[in-house]
Amino acid sequence: MDNKKRIEELRDLLNKYSHEYYVLDNPTVTDQEFDSLMKELISLEKENPEFITMDSPTQRVGGDVSDKFTKVEHDIPMLSLDNVFSYDDLRNFDKKIKKAVNNYTYTADLKIDGLSVSIKYDKGYFIRAATRGNGQIGEDISENVKTIRSIPLKIKYDKPLEVRGEIFLSKRNFDRINEDKINNGEEPFKNPRNAAAGSIRQLDSKLVAKRNLDAFIYYGYGIDSNNHFEIIQNLKEIGFKINTHTKKCQNIEEVIKFIDEVHDFRADLDYEIDGVVIKVNELDEYEKIGFTSKFPKWATAFKFPAEEVETILDSIVFQIGRTGVVKPVANLKPVMISGSLVSRATLHNEDFIKTRDIHINDRVIVRKAGEIIPEVLRVVKEKRTGNEVEFKMISNCPICGCELERKAGEADYYCLNPNCEAKHLEGLIHFASREAYDIDGLGEAILTELYNDGYVKEITDIFRLNQYREDLIKKERFGEKSVENLINAINNSKSNNLDKLLFGLGIRHVGAKTARILAQNHGNIFDFFNMEKEDLESIKDIGKTTAKSVYDYFHDEKNQIMIENLNELGVNLNYKDSRTSKETAFTGKSFVITGTLDEYSRNEAKAIIEQYGGNVSSAVSKNTDYVIVGQAPGSKYDKAQSLGIDILNEDDFKKMIENR
Repeated sequence: MDNKKRIEELRDLLNKYSHEYYVLDNPTVTDQEFDSLMKELISLEKENPEFITMDSPTQRVGGDVSDKFTKVEHDIPMLSLDNVFSYDDLRNFDKKIKKAVNNYTYTADLKIDGLSVSIKYDKGYFIRAATRGNGQIGEDISENVKTIRSIPLKIKYDKPLEVRGEIFLSKRNFDRINEDKINNGEEPFKNPRNAAAGSIRQLDSKLVAKRNLDAFIYYGYGIDSNNHFEIIQNLKEIGFKINTHTKKCQNIEEVIKFIDEVHDFRADLDYEIDGVVIKVNELDEYEKIGFTSKFPKWATAFKFPAEEVETILDSIVFQIGRTGVVKPVANLKPVMISGSLVSRATLHNEDFIKTRDIHINDRVIVRKAGEIIPEVLRVVKEKRTGNEVEFKMISNCPICGCELERKAGEADYYCLNPNCEAKHLEGLIHFASREAYDIDGLGEAILTELYNDGYVKEITDIFRLNQYREDLIKKERFGEKSVENLINAINNSKSNNLDKLLFGLGIRHVGAKTARILAQNHGNIFDFFNMEKEDLESIKDIGKTTAKSVYDYFHDEKNQIMIENLNELGVNLNYKDSRTSKETAFTGKSFVITGTLDEYSRNEAKAIIEQYGGNVSSAVSKNTDYVIVGQAPGSKYDKAQSLGIDILNEDDFKKMIENR
């Protein structure tokens, strides 16, 4: 047999075996046999590169390292789904469908906790894969998606086809990856979704191949059918992996029954889910049912409530924020919540602890809603043994030892020492954060390491990191490419607008909105050096307290020297009004916030919205564009539903910020 025929034979065999293993979950050969055939194919293709095809299994092992991901415009927007949180919400969703159309059925599908992907095929071959991005524009991740063995490189369908799906990491592979990370002294991933998202955005596709990502396909554009459930079955016949738990339901009560069933087997799945997606099956009814500005009205996602778990509160420690605020944090007996191991939880402040009568050694109920530090909800008092220790607030800073002060009208205690090490580090973390100066790649873990090693002690040190390029490359967890990307990100950030710098400096009482107001009124940072408190108070929306804080900051000689140094380092200190030239998803939109958000305080969420051009109102009206819903939403949520206003949960809000 000549080499070409043998290559074709091996390619067809390996593609068949991969489909059986990764899609059908029914392997017909051993791993050893598969590996042996793969080695033979790799060897033959190396000797005869002219016979390599796009669908060869060897194309899944990863190739060259990319410099960046290129932007991709979606032919059909990748819309988000509205969320519902109760069966009553689902029945209301159904009532709205019933007002628009008469004869319809539903498809109920598990909501995989992963990341969305769009994949294009033409003449049966894989062409391109892209992230969702902002729904209109995503990023080309083709080389990384090729490494996912459950996604076919060749299908039994010759017409142009675009499929949508969810990339995820199985619990089994998540545990394997984290075990390797821990053994290598690296920080483990928080949960499978983080691991999948982090993997798919690697610039080295060979590394992605080692992660063993998986994918379920849930929709296809280009299939000749007007029924969503039929399209899914057709995709299965073509060669795609679909979720076996997908169910056709005749009415909303069947959907609810299915959700109850999912509750029972959810924990036994080898992948994380966070709800059930419900779609009307009849595609020709979609136009009648319609869309909001962001969501299709013919589909919704039922979100499972945040998981609550009981554990023991072992001790209470204290963290110092950038403003000197002292926050108590619970050290817990480690417990699994929503797919990740939790050992700490926020306790907010002294009043929170005393109101809930929280003691050390108490058995407590902890909730984790989102990828953040969880919260202690309540104490299981009936399980107290008498060994519990009453909480007592500390009187001195645990880092510098200075006496703490609780200001009048506030629940928090503060360390007022301007030279406290903890405040310096938190200030640097705030400066580099996405909401402030937005330096990509300079997150809390990296910045903490650079701080502890002495590379970054002040803001100006961030912009001098290029001087230590060779030293950083030699550091563990760093490397030439990551250091290069970090330095490029720092250099690119120098052109940020003045308001981002003002917010990043961490001036007390200056949030994102106030920073923008100050920058818009005085377009150069040096203007503030010569301003009096009265000048600042004359600016609309700047009160006496904020004016004094700004005055004190810019009349401090140390801060003036730091800003002079930033100027010499090439950091932009001017404001360019981009309100008309650069719009975001927030621009001109009206928001209302109801319920308790987990990751943001109400003021923080408001500041972010206003930073990106939106407005926040206290009341829901027909002029409201979005209502952001946290835990235990009130009547504003009900009114938003009755008015048909777009409802965002906290995850939707975070995605909106990321994709702004």
